[in-house]
Amino acid sequence: MPVASKSGAESTDPNPVTEAPRIREQLSRLVAHPLFANSKRYPALLAYAVEQTLLGNAADLKERSIGVEVFGRSPSYDANADPVVRITAGEVRKRLTQYYYDSAHRGELAIELPIGSYVPLFRSAERPPEPDIVLAPPEEATEPIEAAPPPPPPQPWSRLWRYRWLAAAGGVILIALVGAAGLLAGLRYHDEPQPLSNIDRFWQPVTDSINPTTFCLGEPAKNLDVGSINSFDTPVNNSKPEPLYFRLHYSGNLALADVITLTRTVAALASRHKAFRVVPASEASFAQLREGPFVLVGAFDNIWTLRVTQKLRFGFESKDGVALLVDRNSKTKTTWATAWDLPYQKLSRDYAIVARIHDSTTGQPVIIAAGISEEGTEAAGEILYNPIYLESLLAKAPKNWEQMNMEAVIETQVIEGHPGPPNILAVETW
Repeated sequence: MPVASKSGAESTDPNPVTEAPRIREQLSRLVAHPLFANSKRYPALLAYAVEQTLLGNAADLKERSIGVEVFGRSPSYDANADPVVRITAGEVRKRLTQYYYDSAHRGELAIELPIGSYVPLFRSAERPPEPDIVLAPPEEATEPIEAAPPPPPPQPWSRLWRYRWLAAAGGVILIALVGAAGLLAGLRYHDEPQPLSNIDRFWQPVTDSINPTTFCLGEPAKNLDVGSINSFDTPVNNSKPEPLYFRLHYSGNLALADVITLTRTVAALASRHKAFRVVPASEASFAQLREGPFVLVGAFDNIWTLRVTQKLRFGFESKDGVALLVDRNSKTKTTWATAWDLPYQKLSRDYAIVARIHDSTTGQPVIIAAGISEEGTEAAGEILYNPIYLESLLAKAPKNWEQMNMEAVIETQVIEGHPGPPNILAVETW
């Protein structure tokens, strides 16, 4: 529907027929971006959906037809057993969101893939997407709104962080808005009730609660007293490669991997229309965690993760300059370790914990996704929302796992700063 532009004139969304050249030009720009170019599946699904829409075949964009035409599945394949289309579409939506959040792409024609549909939408640059949440203009607000503090200026030795870390205050606000938008989108595209999947059953102790869920994210500089964990007290040397220790200790912001894990996992609550809140670890009180279920993201930068896992078989420790994921029931020395002074560029393997427990101290259900570094955290988070990786975990658990506490150790290979698929090393249930 037409909307007034800033100049007072009306603008409309581009017509897929008359504006096909512009849309194809934007599609080419998207699939060439690293968010898509490093994958075969994501650009293939996006390009197919856009092209079929431009050709007037939007009505044929169904899960099964995409599975057959894009991913080479047989016409009779079981979409429930092989959810490749749904998983890939979810990743495409996430990457489109990341792409358009970058201010460098403002002014570009927007291509969207709505939740619950495989038919893309196209929006003119001068027309922002219709928000799920309407905020009053500042001049009409009844109370003053305090602006989020700007991110700290980049240091010479931290150029990479501009892309890998989000400012804590701004990140929390953004996450809350994205989560709320996802919740409303889930309401909008809610279909008939479906049988519970293993993802649903895994999250059931959280989603069954009548109280809001707290997502607690780590804050490296505020919560991680590295001096109390290891003996390093070395000044930053700009001429040397960036060590993992400096990355955690001096960042002072939320890890992008933690934010990605959050935005992926809130879908488990949004689909059930459950309320949630997001708090940095330094602002999460014991009283808050006792109010309802909570999800802990991050390990050494999240003091609550360290406290909760102290009582579990698998946990985190730091000794002699090495970050360890330990097995407290094993007499042999763990090999799940990363040196704090390891140059970040040389990180090739990371380890993490995934857990779903009932915490006796708070009396609440807890879900944990925590890696030694952020790559491990991101890989652990994939198990919480990707049914394929969750199945690999449940394959090593008893059949009655739904009634049990569960903790697992995972390993992921790291290539150029990106985690590979999570590999299950050990599982403990009780």
